[in-house]
Amino acid sequence: MASFFSRISTFRIFLLCSLCFSDFGFLQGVSSLGINYGQLGNNLLPPEKVLDLLSSLRITKARIYDTNPQVLTAFANSGVELMVTIENAMLGQLSNPQAAFQWVTSHIKPYVPATKITSIAVGNEVFTDDDTTVLLSNLVPAMVSIQGALAQLGLDQYIKLSTPCSLAVLQESYPPSAGSFKTEVSGVMSQLLQFLQTTKAPFWINAYPYFAYKGDPSRVSLDYVLFNPNQGMVDPFTKLHYDNMLYAQVDAAIYAMARLGFNGIEVKVSETGWPSNGDENEIGATLQNAAIYNRNLLRRQLQNEGTPLRPKLRLEVYVFALFNENMKPGPSSERNYGLFHPDGTMAYNVGLSSLSTTNSARTPSTTTSSVSDFTSSATKVKS
Repeated sequence: MASFFSRISTFRIFLLCSLCFSDFGFLQGVSSLGINYGQLGNNLLPPEKVLDLLSSLRITKARIYDTNPQVLTAFANSGVELMVTIENAMLGQLSNPQAAFQWVTSHIKPYVPATKITSIAVGNEVFTDDDTTVLLSNLVPAMVSIQGALAQLGLDQYIKLSTPCSLAVLQESYPPSAGSFKTEVSGVMSQLLQFLQTTKAPFWINAYPYFAYKGDPSRVSLDYVLFNPNQGMVDPFTKLHYDNMLYAQVDAAIYAMARLGFNGIEVKVSETGWPSNGDENEIGATLQNAAIYNRNLLRRQLQNEGTPLRPKLRLEVYVFALFNENMKPGPSSERNYGLFHPDGTMAYNVGLSSLSTTNSARTPSTTTSSVSDFTSSATKVKS
């Protein structure tokens, strides 16, 4: 094992230096937490009421999984920044520049600038979709065509394109400095990263520490995945200390990009969350764990934290999800990620309303720790 470490440690030190000192690494973000507003339910609040809920919580960023005209119309003049989504099945059609122009003209242009569309997610988890081969061949061509359409309409300065990726694209993620992409996706991934670098767009990841815990609860520390106080782990190559899995996953993605030659792309979390209920075999899917995960994540967001690798760049995160959605397929957990029930009542209290103001000194009744108690220990450990 020691010889393996010595073979690659020099390369990792080089990566650490280049990644930590990227030009944007010294900037401090101030944007707010985002939330995923899914609509796979037959009992959800109408978009106008959803906007009222978001406004009451002071949430100014949301992601939707389509270009629902009712949502886009309702959110006009609200100031809420919206990420809209192109469904995977549309990628083949939109790889044609003329079709892409028609799509942007009908689905985006009529709503801006009144509706603040700032991002378009071109597909979702395309690299791990059931129909991967066809989708991957169309992904970057579709993005290029849509980017061209935005430019023709004068919208490319205001709207960024990216595609949320599952962490299943990674071949290695532990320790974070070992981060690398699977060989079978590296070709298209390089094309995607070149596009993102050229257009100064972020690399989006859907990161769920819950799945790591569910898959191996005897070896994965629950406190580590929930952001609770814990010993954490030290990357043996970079000597960076990680006190939670989400930050480690983000940094693994940064290293994976660096291995393909891309050092200056920002990583943002397009989805993360924890289910409040699940099937009998879905270990860890409890209301208590969901409340702790999201509460602790919100506190980290309030502190404008970055990851250990990029501590001065605030990590942008979209929580999954706003509502429990009763029409989502799959195991019970899929229908229980919401912070709220479909009628707008809280599924559990994460203190979102109180955390939205810096004047709130008290935390929800389920914990007695102050916000300052949750300051990250994401610091470099002396060797």
